[in-house]
Amino acid sequence: MQNIVIDKPYVPVPPHPGRLWPALLSFYLPRLLSKKYGVVHVDYINAQRLRESIAAGHGVLLAPNHCRDEDPMLIGMLSKEVRSPFFIMASWHLFMQDRVQTFLLRRAGAFSIYREGIDRGAVNTAVEILADAKRPLVIFPEGLVSRTNDFLNELMDGTALIARSAAKKRAKLTPPGKVVVHPVAIRYHFQGNIESAVTTVLEDIETRLTWRKQSHLPMIDRIYKVGGALLTLKELEFLGEARSGEIAPRLANLIDAILRPLEEEWLKECHPDDAAPARVKRLRSAILPDMAKGEIDEAERQRRWKQLADLYLAQQLFHYPPDYARSNPTPERLLETVERFDEDLTDQVRKLGPLHATITLGEAIEVATAREARGSSDPLMDQIEQQLKTMLGLDKH
Repeated sequence: MQNIVIDKPYVPVPPHPGRLWPALLSFYLPRLLSKKYGVVHVDYINAQRLRESIAAGHGVLLAPNHCRDEDPMLIGMLSKEVRSPFFIMASWHLFMQDRVQTFLLRRAGAFSIYREGIDRGAVNTAVEILADAKRPLVIFPEGLVSRTNDFLNELMDGTALIARSAAKKRAKLTPPGKVVVHPVAIRYHFQGNIESAVTTVLEDIETRLTWRKQSHLPMIDRIYKVGGALLTLKELEFLGEARSGEIAPRLANLIDAILRPLEEEWLKECHPDDAAPARVKRLRSAILPDMAKGEIDEAERQRRWKQLADLYLAQQLFHYPPDYARSNPTPERLLETVERFDEDLTDQVRKLGPLHATITLGEAIEVATAREARGSSDPLMDQIEQQLKTMLGLDKH
C-alpha cells in the first residue's frame, strides 16, 4: 500500500504567497517530467481562454481531469505557458512524505486538504483565493487519480460549493466581480513501441507467478491472462476460492466482499450500490480518528492498518474497467493497464514513455451565486463534466 493514509493529527499546510518560487520551479518542470515520467513534449490548446479570464480580473477555478500522477506537473507547465502562478489544492498525505517535498510543494503553490474528513479550513482558503482573484486556483474534481485517460470518475460537488461561495463574495464588490470555471482536459499519447515498453513488466510479473514467459500469446491476450491470474489470487485470499465467468461481476463481487464486512463493523450499514471510492472514504473517516489521537493500543492499531490496506486494495480494483483494454486496445490503454499491474504489485510505476501530453482549456463557465436548479446532480458540475468528456473525446464512446 502506498503511503496515502496518515495516522497522525491533521495539521493544515497553508499556501505560500510568494511568486518567485513558482517561476523558478517552472524551469525545472520539463526535466522532471521527462526524467521521472517520460513526458517529453507538451502542447496547449485554447490557452488564450485562460489568459483572457485572468486579464479580465475574474476569480478563476481550473478543473482538470486526473488520470496520472504527473498531472499536477502538467498544470505547472500550463502555469508557465500563461505566465501566471497558480494555487493548487492537494491531498495532505503529499506533504507528509519528507521535508524537501513539503517545502517545494508549498512554494509551487500547493496547500493541503484532508481527504479523510471535512476540512473547512481548506474550503475557506480556496474560497478566499477565488474571491481575491490574485491567481487561478486548481482543484482536481475527481478527488483521486483515475489511472485511466479514457475514464472519468464521478466529480465531487464540493468543487461547485467552493466556486459559488466565492462568486457570492465577488458579487458584493464595487463593481461586482465574477468567478469562472475552466475545465482542463489532460490527454497523454504514447509515442513508442508498445510491445517493447510493456514486455519487461509482463515478464517480471510472469516470473513472480512462477510462469514461463508467455511471449507466444498476442499482447492483449497476454495482458488479460496476467490480469486474470492476479484477480484469481485476490479471490483466493478474500473469498477462499477462485471464481469463473466475466471479469466485471467478479471484480464487483470481490470489491463488495472486501468492503461489506468493514461497513458492517464501522458504519452499521452497507452501501453496495455506491462507487468504491465513496465507500472507502466513509470507512477511512470512521477508522482513522482514534488512530490519529493515539487512543488505541498497538494490537488495535495493527488491526486497523490491515483494514486500511484492504480499503486501498478495493479502491485500486475499482480502477480496472473490465473491458478497458480489450474493447479498444490502443497503445495508451495497453500501457495504462500494465502500469496498473506494476503499481499494484510493487507500489512503484516504471517510466515506460515516451509520452506526448496535450492540455486543452475549456470555455469559461460563469458561476452563479446560487445553485440554478435543485435536483440529483449539480448543474455546474454537469457543465464541467460535459466539457471534460467532450475535450477528452469520451462523449463519443
